[in-house]
Amino acid sequence: MKLDHVDQVLAQWHRERPDVDVTPMGVVSRVKRLAKLFEQATSENFARHDLEPREFDVMATLRRSGPPYSLAAGALGRALMITSGTVTNRIDGLEANGFVRRVDDPDDRRGVRIELTGAGLRKLDAVLAHHLATERALLAALSDAQQTQLAGLMRRLLVALGDAEPITTTDAAKPR
Repeated sequence: MKLDHVDQVLAQWHRERPDVDVTPMGVVSRVKRLAKLFEQATSENFARHDLEPREFDVMATLRRSGPPYSLAAGALGRALMITSGTVTNRIDGLEANGFVRRVDDPDDRRGVRIELTGAGLRKLDAVLAHHLATERALLAALSDAQQTQLAGLMRRLLVALGDAEPITTTDAAKPR
């Protein structure tokens, strides 16, 4: 089996501090390094489509909400785990490019919904195919069974660390 950079770091710690169990460092360091590599690869893919990762996230969240691909601004922020000011900034750029539009919320006179436009839907669907191909390539070293096992282990860890968010459809747009 080939060794990675983290193996070197762990070997150095074992040499310098054989009395310390650095096993957790092997997992956490690898997760952090993988996150950087995944972010780099997906960002490069989005750049080929003239999108930022954060723009893709907004469009994908709207797309996943189902027709008419619209969410209240607050619900969009919660889904993306960002502040309302950050939602506004992201929407401004996407709106300028014709990918989303702001519409009055029929259920809340004070509210605004963010809606994916036809151009946004086409753009997202085209980018999504390449995004999934990029992710498949990133995971190619693992079999389908290994990917499933790894996803399950990571889910268990995320839930244990408090990252268990219930999925609700109450914020999804109602058909008009």
